[in-house]
Amino acid sequence: MIRRSALLVALVACAAADAQNLPEPANALIDYPAFAGHVLEVGLMRESRRVSEDDFMRMAGEPGTVVLDARSERLFSLRHVAGAVSLSFPEFTEATLAAVIPTRETRVLIYCNNNFTGAPESLPLKTAASALNLSTLVSLHSYGYRNVYELGPAIDVTQAKLSFAGEEVRP
Repeated sequence: MIRRSALLVALVACAAADAQNLPEPANALIDYPAFAGHVLEVGLMRESRRVSEDDFMRMAGEPGTVVLDARSERLFSLRHVAGAVSLSFPEFTEATLAAVIPTRETRVLIYCNNNFTGAPESLPLKTAASALNLSTLVSLHSYGYRNVYELGPAIDVTQAKLSFAGEEVRP
């Protein structure tokens, strides 16, 4: 873990140095060096913010916690963690995030398709490097949300302690 952290710190320093040498972007509304910096910052803290299923359930039940599902509305409607709010990742803006997360200090719990197996229609697996948790963490960080925790394990839906809701789980 220390080696990985040292490597990430070195990469952040290199990215910052490279960013200073880049020409002005052709589109000031797209900032790859800032994005790369957020990826590295999130990488430094991510392991300490991954939680077990039991901790996820406990935290979700505490007042002031938001469980955020950033998958598409279609997948959310098929199956989601009971009590989660839906805000599809492409819909993230300052305003839409503020509408579902009361403050930047609010504790936010996230999960994605790759946290679950056994439900390929509602929770189709993505390639590991494209797991939605990764993009969601980076995006929330870039919007100033720092109290974010990620469901860590991959859980078979038939063995899950978490409760699900949606069309696919109706009796």
